[in-house]
Amino acid sequence: MEKLYELSAERLFKRYYARLCHFAWQFLGDQEHAEDIVQDAFMAYWDHKAHIASHEDAVKNFLYSSVRNGCLNAVRRGKVADRYASRIAGQSFEEAQVLARIIRSEVMDEVNRIMQGMPLGCKEVFRLGYLEGLSNSQIAEQLQISINTVKTQKQRGLKLLRAKLNPEFFALIAALYVA
Repeated sequence: MEKLYELSAERLFKRYYARLCHFAWQFLGDQEHAEDIVQDAFMAYWDHKAHIASHEDAVKNFLYSSVRNGCLNAVRRGKVADRYASRIAGQSFEEAQVLARIIRSEVMDEVNRIMQGMPLGCKEVFRLGYLEGLSNSQIAEQLQISINTVKTQKQRGLKLLRAKLNPEFFALIAALYVA
C-alpha cells in the first residue's frame, strides 16, 4: 500500500480534490464555498500530516472528515446568520411600525388642531369622510345633505388644511388619509 503522506501535494490534490468538492457541494449547494472548504481541508492535512497515520485510508478519512466538519460548520454559521438577519429584520419592521405610529399620532394632532378652526358643517363632513372613512353617499345619508354638498365640504376642508400646513406635511397627510 502506498504511503500517501509521502506523495507530493500535487498528486494528492489531483487524486481527491474533485471527489471532495463534489462531497462538499452536496452539503452546501455552492461550488465556490465547497472548493474553499476542500482547500482548507488540504491545508489542515499538510499542517498535521506528521500526526496522521501514513496509510491511504487514514489520509482519506482525515480529508473527508475535515470537509464534512467544515461543511457542517458553514451550514451552522449560515443558520445563525439567517436567524440573526431575521431577528434584525423583525426589529427593523417593529421599529418602522413604532415610527409610523408616532408619525400618525403627530399628523392626527395637527389635523385635529386645524379641524377645530373649520366651520361646523365642513368639520363634520371632513371627519366622517377622511377620518372615519365613510363614502360620500353614507355621509350624505347620515347628515341628510346632498352628495354635492358633501363633495363641496370635503374640498373646502382640504383647502383649509392645505392653507394651514406646509406642502410636505400636507402631502404626508394626503398619503395617509386621503388616498
